[in-house]
Amino acid sequence: MRTELRIVACLGALPRIDANGGLSARRTARDTVHLIGTAATPLGGDELDITILVGPGARLVVRSVAASIALPGPATTFSSSHWHYEVGAGGSLDVDAEPMIVAGGADHHTRTTVRLAADAAIRFRERVQIGRSGEEAGHWRGDLIADVAETPLLRHRLELGEGGVSDDAIAAPRALDSELVYPDDRPAFTDGLVTSRLPLAAGGTLFTRVGRILAADRSGTPAAEPRRAAVVPR
Repeated sequence: MRTELRIVACLGALPRIDANGGLSARRTARDTVHLIGTAATPLGGDELDITILVGPGARLVVRSVAASIALPGPATTFSSSHWHYEVGAGGSLDVDAEPMIVAGGADHHTRTTVRLAADAAIRFRERVQIGRSGEEAGHWRGDLIADVAETPLLRHRLELGEGGVSDDAIAAPRALDSELVYPDDRPAFTDGLVTSRLPLAAGGTLFTRVGRILAADRSGTPAAEPRRAAVVPR
């Protein structure tokens, strides 16, 4: 199955939603949408193409009503999703969906591209868990490509699970909590190889935490609100 979802937020108007396939969205506040599943996806063989556009001066908050589960299909274990975020001048986008669970035997690849105007702001959080209870055999790969105007901000790839470049039956991580914030002037820190927040050369930060299972997250509050580029020290 192919799923296509397009959300457009413009200043002074409600977000516009166009959906086809196994994923849709609902407006839950003037500047907030929640992603909802309309069919079981992604299954092996499925492709998801999601585009979220925030116009100049507009603000959009994106959440989801439940975790998504990648499952192997009858003919193939592989599924993929492409998320494209674009934020115009003075716009702000905050994306914090529920985790992606990659079931045993499934192989899901996520590609996320971010295009920001020079004075745009974004907070994008991504959480992934390999396996449901008692499962270890799933695989996930995530590519994150972000640019600010014509300047590259980030080129990042991570793999989790069976067959990954860092897979190890004893100690390899099976869970990821990642957050890209731009602009952001918080200091860098690192806790061994498990948790870190690193500054990016073009501004902003990338937070990464890996482990065996995702930490409980019931606060419902953002870890950091995106801040305007004009207030970030250069």
